Amino acid sequence: MNEDSVSVCKTDSGYMLGILADGMGGHQAGEKASQLAVDTVLADLSVLEKGMSSEGLQAALSDAILHANDVIHFEAANNEKYLNMGTTIVAILIDGTSGWIGHIGDSRAYKVSEGKAIQLTEDHTLVNELYKNGQITEFELESHPRRNVLTRALGTDIEVSAEFDHVTLAGQEVLLLCSDGLSNMVSSQHLGQIAGMQEVTLEDRANRLLQLALLAGGDDNITIALFELQDEVVEASIKEWDS
Repeated sequence: MNEDSVSVCKTDSGYMLGILADGMGGHQAGEKASQLAVDTVLADLSVLEKGMSSEGLQAALSDAILHANDVIHFEAANNEKYLNMGTTIVAILIDGTSGWIGHIGDSRAYKVSEGKAIQLTEDHTLVNELYKNGQITEFELESHPRRNVLTRALGTDIEVSAEFDHVTLAGQEVLLLCSDGLSNMVSSQHLGQIAGMQEVTLEDRANRLLQLALLAGGDDNITIALFELQDEVVEASIKEWDS
């Protein structure tokens, strides 16, 4: 059963929006949680007015993610088959060439530039806390048997805290969102090499990443979303800089 959900769109107001969630729980609960997360955030952000400030976009993204937490937690509390369900979430909201990433859990966002993938989000996992505290090494971080144990998730508690990072995107750069089905199987080096192949379409790049994860033995759900600027956006940003 696929417990990942994803949505990618350009809103009527011209914002670029991507939402990816990796659900967890009993039978159908993870699938339900991730779909509720994506649907709620999409509904809230697809109606934003044009020309919002950067601070306004961050606030809107935060409100949408917290709203999704309320929706999932309420559904779990009122339906026994969804008890304790939850999900990760990573979402981007971009206006032109800059915007915000919000995330909870271990689904990741990367920026790919000149063939190198830079991880923009920090995993909310037990092993990452152990690593930051110096209790395990970077090598152990990648192979630890409890590396998928989350310290923070969407919907499992009444209150949750999301993390936000400001992001810019230039021509020839790519933003990559993925669930851990990809990041656990494919190294950052290979993510950068494949996602950065400018001569290949985004769809083909995503398919190549998917196949690489499967060949590496991936047996988890794998979801990938790639974003790059359209030529007219790049040209507009250059003209604005020149002026």
